[in-house]
Formats: sequence, C-alpha cells, structure tokens
Amino acid sequence: MATTSFHRYAVVSLLMIFFIQPSISIYCDEDDCYDLLGVSQNANASEIKKAYYKLSLKHHPDKNPDPESKKLFVKIANAYEILKDEATRGQYDYAIEHPEEVFYNTARYYHAYYGHKTDPRAVLVGLLLILSAFQYLNQWTRYHQAIDMVKRTPAYKNKLKALELERTGALSSKKKGGYKLDKKTQEELSKELELQIKGAEKPSMWGLLAVRFILLPYTLGKLVLWHGSWYWRYKINRTSYSWEDASYLTRRALGAPPDSWEYLDESTKKDLINRRLWVKSNLESYLAEMRKESKRRR
Repeated sequence: MATTSFHRYAVVSLLMIFFIQPSISIYCDEDDCYDLLGVSQNANASEIKKAYYKLSLKHHPDKNPDPESKKLFVKIANAYEILKDEATRGQYDYAIEHPEEVFYNTARYYHAYYGHKTDPRAVLVGLLLILSAFQYLNQWTRYHQAIDMVKRTPAYKNKLKALELERTGALSSKKKGGYKLDKKTQEELSKELELQIKGAEKPSMWGLLAVRFILLPYTLGKLVLWHGSWYWRYKINRTSYSWEDASYLTRRALGAPPDSWEYLDESTKKDLINRRLWVKSNLESYLAEMRKESKRRR
C-alpha cells in the first residue's frame, strides 16, 4: 500500500511539473512578472508604471548595446503589458494563487490576448464583404456561361439573322449556302439582344448579402408598412383586390416563384386571377381540373 501511495504521489508530482508550471509561465515565461519590474504583488498602478519606465530607460537597446540587456528589455515590456491592465493582472494573480487550475488559467490567458482584440463588428463586416464578393463572382460566372451556351443555339443565331435583315433589308434567303454573319456583326447585334436567362440572371449590386444587410431596417419597415396597408384595405375596409395584389394572392396560392409568374402571358394571368384561386375551394377545383386534363392527355 505504501508503494502504491508513493507511485501516486510521484505521478501527481510529475503532472504538477509538466502541466501546472506552464500555466503560469505563459505570462512571463519562467520569470515572475512582478520580479521583472522589481515591485511587489501589492504594488499599485503608479508604482508599476514608474518601475517600468526606469527599467526601460536602463535596458533600452538604443542606450544599452548589451545583447542580454536587449532580451531583458523585451521581458520587462511584456511584464508591464500584463500588469498595467487590471483584467490581465487579475488573471495573472489568480494563476499564481491557483496553479492547479491549469486549463482554466490557460484558457483565460489566450482569451484575454486574442479573444477581445478583434471587434465582432469588424469581423461581421469583413465576412459580409467576402461572402458578397464570392456571391457576385459566382453569379457573374454563371451568367456568362449561360450566355455562351445560348449563343451556340440555332434559335439565337436565327434571331441575329432576323435582326440583321430588319436593319439592312437584305434578302439573304436567296443566297446560296444560306446567310452567315461575320464575327464583328454578330458582336454588334448581340449587344442589341437582351438575354434574360432564368436561373442565371445578370448579377446586381442590390442582390448582394452586404447590401441586403445594410438595407435590412428599410426592408423590415417596408414589410411592416405593406402588411399594415393590406390589413387596412382588405380586412377593415373590405375593398376589392387590385390587379397587383390579386396577382400576388394567385401566385402564392399556386406556389409559383415570381420569375415563373412574370413569364406567363397576360391572358393566362387574367384567367387565373378571375378564378380567385386564393379561395381554398376554388384552388381545389382548379387543381382537380388540371389533374383531369393531365390524365386525358396521357
């Protein structure tokens, strides 16, 4: 039993040597911060400041060329940085009094020196800018890839030919071998064609995360105002829905994205709005009709 107790004590002693000591030495290495400045642990801020200035003048590299003095100057400056701040000094004093709390003392040290030095607002702004840059580059790449694919299609080339015929009035259909546009003419005509490709629209600054975040208060205010206006007009005054609001209700009832709704022709939109699909019974009847029509076409 005595041997076992001895071994346990030896293990604990080794742990004290290898783990507890480093938790204190992370501040001033193997030295004591107070001893480096030549002050007691009870010294006030003024005494610490005076001791630092006196020692820094003595060991400054410009005044003392001795290499050992230069090393001591660095240690003195580090000790002063720790003791001049009440928070880090309190942490150092706690580490001296509680050397057994290795992980706690180490965590407090690194949090004090690295955690608070970065402003969270700066981190947020930087993150938004980086994400916005990647977002813009991604959208720009997708847009150009989609444009290049469209320009290779026969339909696009036919549009260019039609536009050239409209501009020049040439009767190219009579030419043998068809009508071919030179590269320069294609580039000039392509600028006149507005290509809107669903899912790969031209990137806009207004859609970036950073801009949306900046405009968030305005967006929220606009949303609250819109809901209040809606409630006043249609819940309290019981007025008829406008074309825009009826379109919104119809699109929401069908679960259609805004882009898909915009691509519909006006006659189809008018028919869907007249069905009043935002009423549950009307929507169910319409969906049943569509399912029936789909089965008939099969």
